[in-house]
Amino acid sequence: MSVVPVKVLVIDDERPVLMTLEALLQRRGFAVQTAGSGTAGMQAFRRSKPDVVLLDLGLPDADGLDVLRELRAEDAHVQVLILTANDSLANAIQSIKLGAFHFISKPYAAEELLSLMGRALEQRSLQRETLVLREERAYLSKRLAEVEERSKPVFQSRPMRQIDDLLDRLAPTDANVLLLGESGVGKEVLAAQVHSRSRRCAAPFIKLNCAAFPANMIEAELFGYVRGAFTGAIIDFPGMLSEAKGGTLFLDEIAEMPPELQARFLRVLQEREYRPLGSTRVVKADFRLVAATNRPVAEALRSGLLRQDLYYRLNTFQIEIPPLRERREDIPALVKRFVAQFSERHGVTSPSVSPEALERLHAYHWPGNIRELQNTVEYAVILAESNTIGLKQLPAELQVSPALRVAVGPVDHSGSLEASERKAILAALTESRGNKKRAAEVLGIQRPTLYAKLRKYGIRNQLGKSSEDA
Repeated sequence: MSVVPVKVLVIDDERPVLMTLEALLQRRGFAVQTAGSGTAGMQAFRRSKPDVVLLDLGLPDADGLDVLRELRAEDAHVQVLILTANDSLANAIQSIKLGAFHFISKPYAAEELLSLMGRALEQRSLQRETLVLREERAYLSKRLAEVEERSKPVFQSRPMRQIDDLLDRLAPTDANVLLLGESGVGKEVLAAQVHSRSRRCAAPFIKLNCAAFPANMIEAELFGYVRGAFTGAIIDFPGMLSEAKGGTLFLDEIAEMPPELQARFLRVLQEREYRPLGSTRVVKADFRLVAATNRPVAEALRSGLLRQDLYYRLNTFQIEIPPLRERREDIPALVKRFVAQFSERHGVTSPSVSPEALERLHAYHWPGNIRELQNTVEYAVILAESNTIGLKQLPAELQVSPALRVAVGPVDHSGSLEASERKAILAALTESRGNKKRAAEVLGIQRPTLYAKLRKYGIRNQLGKSSEDA
């Protein structure tokens, strides 16, 4: 790969000096340009953007100090070496104050000049590296701030504001935290907030979902193992307890951990040490525990899914997160967050949400909580037309009005979507006494869409002759 030569500009009104320096520097591999006046020098500087400028202070058309000021104004990182006669030493010192790298008195030795140029280039290289590092740091800081902003919980409701205030007080401690709530309410998001607001925030945040692994694998994932500990253990594996050293361990669905493993984990919490599977070596445990379950605690204790002794150890702080249907004030802010998130992810312009669609999102009962809302918004962002999310961009379940949903009853998710949709259309036609215009309004869809669905399900024939769009 070819190396780009260092560019040097020499500004001096003495022709012999220009010729001598040009020959000297070209032999050393520099790309050299020369100029005999301040005006010509500035023109050449703007054209070539040199790395180093050799500047004589005694120019015929300009004060060398003024030229220096202009050079530095054009490029604050350019390295300027002042060429000066002995009688202008005071000016040379002034030039240093104006930002010149150094000065050299005429006549000068070639080795001295080249040495100064080498130091000037090192200085420029360091300045460029510093600038790049600052830009990278600024970019990373911006991206980190964006990630942190996206990871913050979004809420307006009073219950969630109270939970947030509690997190501020408990997060800086090492107290255990038990998060309760239905699936999809945001337990993992709050666990991450406990970590990010704690003294352990610079260390890892390690997550283990106890429901995602077979019972015989959770122990190995949690405690780690040495090679040969069991069939298939061909390498050492440190385990989640080791990876969480100095940080936070989040055990989701803790009630799904086998009871005998709960007993062993309780000993880790009490003694702060453990042994990996197949090892005789005792390892110190250093982590802050946040656990979560979607099961009602009383039921989990009564059924034996959650050991009482472990529960009492976990229950330093117990936080119950309300389902989304009980904090509908949070829905608009969550929708706004998810629209921005999925627009960026899918590379599309962020669409607006129509008042009708937002009202329908607000009125829906959200059995899957925030996770269901998140999936719904992603679906709508992808289908958005004319940069707007309307009713027809929402899933079929949300296109049915709340009043009609009550009339139809809950959708049987074990059946087909078509069966649920057909049931809703029949209920709407019954409610509107066969008026298709009114039925379409009740369903929250356009009349052409309703006609297409009537043909699809053969409903027109079943109803017989009905009133048209009066």
